Amino acid sequence: MTESATDTTPAGKLGSGPGRVLVWFYGVFTVAAASRSVVQMILDFGKAPLAYVLSAIAACVYGFITYSLVRGGEKARRAALVCCAAELLFVLVVGTWTLADASAFPDATVWSDYGMGYLFIPVILPVLGMLWLRRAKR
Repeated sequence: MTESATDTTPAGKLGSGPGRVLVWFYGVFTVAAASRSVVQMILDFGKAPLAYVLSAIAACVYGFITYSLVRGGEKARRAALVCCAAELLFVLVVGTWTLADASAFPDATVWSDYGMGYLFIPVILPVLGMLWLRRAKR
C-alpha cells in the first residue's frame, strides 16, 4: 500500500476538496510575500531590513506549505502542520511586537499587526490550515 493510499483525501492529496482553497490562498500569499520582500530589499533594504527579511521568511513558509498541500501524503501533512503552527506563532509574535514597539518596524511586514494589511488572512490562514490538516489525517 502506498503512502497516498492510506490518506482519506482523494489520491492522498491534501490540496483537494477544501484543501484546494488553502492551496490557492497559500499560493497567492507566497507570490505576494515574495514579490513584496524582493522589491523592498532591492529598492530600500536599509530602511527596514528586519521587516523585509521577515516578509521573505513568510514567503518561504507559505511556499513550503503550498508545496506540502499539493504533494500530499502523511509526511507532507505533518510537515505542513508544523509549518502552519510555526506560521501562527510568527504572526502572533511579530503582530504583538509591531504593536508593542512600532519603532522596530519602520515599514510593515506581511505579519505586522496580525496581518491587518492583508485583511487578517495571515492570522486566519494557519488556523484553517491546521484544522484541515488535522481533519485530513482521519
